[in-house]
Amino acid sequence: MRRARFQGNRVGRIIAKDMSESKVIVRTTAHDRFTIGGNVSPGFEAVREAFAENFVRRRELGGACCGFNGGEKVVDLWGGIRNKQTGEPWEKDTMVIVYSATKGLAAMTLAIAHSRGWLDYEERVSAYWPEFAQQGKRQITVRQLLAHQAGLFELNEPIDRGLLADLDRLAVVLARQKPAWEPGTRQAYHAITLGFYESELLRRVDPQHRSLGQFFQDEIATPLGLDIYIRLPETISNSRLATIARPGLVEMLRGFGLRFTLEAMNRRSKIVRALRGSELPHDEQWIYARNLEVPSGGAIGTARAIAHAYSVFATGGSELGLRRATLDLLAAPATPPARGFYDECMKVDGVQFSLGFMKPSTVWPFGSAGSFGSPGSGGSLGFADPTAGVGYAYVTSQMGTQLTGDPRDVALREALYSAIPGSPSEVRRRAA
Repeated sequence: MRRARFQGNRVGRIIAKDMSESKVIVRTTAHDRFTIGGNVSPGFEAVREAFAENFVRRRELGGACCGFNGGEKVVDLWGGIRNKQTGEPWEKDTMVIVYSATKGLAAMTLAIAHSRGWLDYEERVSAYWPEFAQQGKRQITVRQLLAHQAGLFELNEPIDRGLLADLDRLAVVLARQKPAWEPGTRQAYHAITLGFYESELLRRVDPQHRSLGQFFQDEIATPLGLDIYIRLPETISNSRLATIARPGLVEMLRGFGLRFTLEAMNRRSKIVRALRGSELPHDEQWIYARNLEVPSGGAIGTARAIAHAYSVFATGGSELGLRRATLDLLAAPATPPARGFYDECMKVDGVQFSLGFMKPSTVWPFGSAGSFGSPGSGGSLGFADPTAGVGYAYVTSQMGTQLTGDPRDVALREALYSAIPGSPSEVRRRAA
């Protein structure tokens, strides 16, 4: 086995490359070493360097990054630790929960429904789901619901696994929820409820009346051969699953800041109420619950799978039968509510949502102006960039503490775009 040493052999440095197996050995302390596996295409070596530097400089524990350009996989990296307690390594097929990055996958199912003519984004939700009209919700459009503008960021009734297992009962609970304010006037992050509303809407328009998780598996994951699930089956072994290492209070204060940390600790705050149910995908015995759907925050999968799905959306969508009209709507700018893009739950001004996806903004930039995707709590991100032909994803086992862009992910994206001719990052690099 031939090795090439570079950057010295000191603590906090990348100390060796395995040239035959495309592995990098990273030393972060005098005792800790992490192995990075995978491949990058010629010209994209900077992404591997950035991935390695995440372990050295940005406190990465374990994770994966994948990027497609023009339909071709150009980056596929993984490494570090998948379980902090046991020290087990992150393998090629390791899967992890991606929290709200699930929202982008959920939005893909409705995009397919739109392309098939089952759904109109401008139509009222109650046209497909008559019971939804209760409590002043009759005029809420699909577009408003998917943009977190319906005022339905919480449920007044307890969310438990029993409720989620009974979709008919869940539909009744969802339909009788009263908006927190006049729909269409404000934005409030529907952290968990959005996926439940999306799933019931999809059940109403799908001729087979499938849940969102089942539809995603049948119509996206299986046709594309993706290792990702919104409804994790019992056949997936715990040995393939990464656990989540959470930050301490001091780390939260340093990263999120005092205001958001206090909001997150206040049981009556809007963000805490919006996040009720987010704990349900976790399971003490099985790491993640099996046969449970939390379509806004419970997907478990690989970066490779997420990037592949977004790559299809970024390059015409023929594999999934997507129409150009649908893709043009996804790439279009977000429509603000009457009072603008200030988010009542996140207490951030300028975060933008459209048709179930997050859109790039000055507050949270990613990709090109026409990009669409979704970040997840702790640092994960997946998105499609039709302008650059990019499908990208990053996942991690170490929760970060940045609300609008994790430094590990930002470094990877900048390295990826620096290798793509004509992209803003590549132009800046050449001008330097």
